[in-house]
Amino acid sequence: MTSPTSSSGVPARVTIWEVGARDGLQNESVVLSAAVKAEFLDRLADAGLRVLEATSFVHPEWVPQLADAEEVLRLLRPRGDVHYPVLVPNERGLDRALATGVRHVALFASATESFALRNLNASLDGQFEMFEPVVRRALAADLPVRAYLSMCFGDPWEGTVPVEQVVSIGRRLLDLGCWQLSLGDTIGVCTPGQADAMIDAFGQAGVAVERLAVHFHDTYGQALANTLAALRRGVSTVDSAAGGLGGCPYAESATGNLATEDLVWMLNGLGVEHGVDLEALVRTSVWMAGQLGRPSPSRVVQALSRDAPGRRGLSR
Repeated sequence: MTSPTSSSGVPARVTIWEVGARDGLQNESVVLSAAVKAEFLDRLADAGLRVLEATSFVHPEWVPQLADAEEVLRLLRPRGDVHYPVLVPNERGLDRALATGVRHVALFASATESFALRNLNASLDGQFEMFEPVVRRALAADLPVRAYLSMCFGDPWEGTVPVEQVVSIGRRLLDLGCWQLSLGDTIGVCTPGQADAMIDAFGQAGVAVERLAVHFHDTYGQALANTLAALRRGVSTVDSAAGGLGGCPYAESATGNLATEDLVWMLNGLGVEHGVDLEALVRTSVWMAGQLGRPSPSRVVQALSRDAPGRRGLSR
């Protein structure tokens, strides 16, 4: 069953899966305190975002920016209508996550052999030996599991990734028990035609579009165009990061995730419901840019935070 569509031919409502506090901050050079991260998440929730990926239970030596996962979760203000999924790379990460009482987890897989070896220390097939017990135990604990699939459109060592390879790995993750698959353009090389072809290929393989999400990086300025292409194919969950936080260590010119503000501006223009207060979100990203000591790369944040006639004082 497909989602209702708006007059623009895209879903009438889109779920924004905010990844700034996890995928965004883990790639920033500045290490923030747990208190600042918790305040960031609270501000994002105040702005109307209802899915906030809070942190990752990876080994602290791998991602020192997120070494304080337990403390961040402890500092969060409880909200019954906000979901705080966390990333778990393996069973040890799941153990830590379960001990904090989280209710949603995600795992991170690779669509290519090269990235699996470098990022997961496993082969393309071998990564499933690590994922199987994580998914099995999470489901037994009543935790839904989301799967991120990286390098879906291009790999810095292997080049363009065959669509059929991505579909094969993605289907295995769904068959394992993951409820949703987020298709990641990790180095930001995708174009709208590739996004169309990938989503169509999953459909032809029997995967309902409702089980797909998209996660685009803006290295070549294509993230918003790719997102629109995915929406027109029926995708209704989009990953983004407030202020365009983050970057990709595998592409020197990578400029981070799709900015949530840019996404919201486009959705507003399309008449799509999303539940986010754009002005509050911009204020949050301006605040976070101050914490990081650099301006936000989001074009919408830049435009709306300037003191100009007709604009409200969003830079405050």
